[in-house]
Amino acid sequence: MYEVTVMTHFAAAHQLRNFGGKCEQLHGHNWKVEVTLKGEGLNDEGLLIDFQELRAITNGILEKLDHSFLNELPAFKDQNPSSENIAAYIFKELRTRLNDKHIDVAKVTAWESDSASASYMG
Repeated sequence: MYEVTVMTHFAAAHQLRNFGGKCEQLHGHNWKVEVTLKGEGLNDEGLLIDFQELRAITNGILEKLDHSFLNELPAFKDQNPSSENIAAYIFKELRTRLNDKHIDVAKVTAWESDSASASYMG
């Protein structure tokens, strides 16, 4: 089994509804996103996937999130845009975009600070 990982980032604002703490107030983060893919075999070039291709696919997903108010996006209309839900959203979007490549999404981690992150593994 092979794994490849890329890291990228986006900046956005959010509020955690019904949270009962200061994160219920409008605030923002510079999220770091870590994406790990896995697969059994390599392509003819000896790669699971080219890092640039994976980064481009991931950044295409993050464009919808970057410099936005996450609560207003359709993906977070009925759920809090928590780091956990952001990681799950990116995971599911990646899985959809990679479904014809015989590569699985292993894990997506959304870091909202240098010391706090949440991961989704499907």
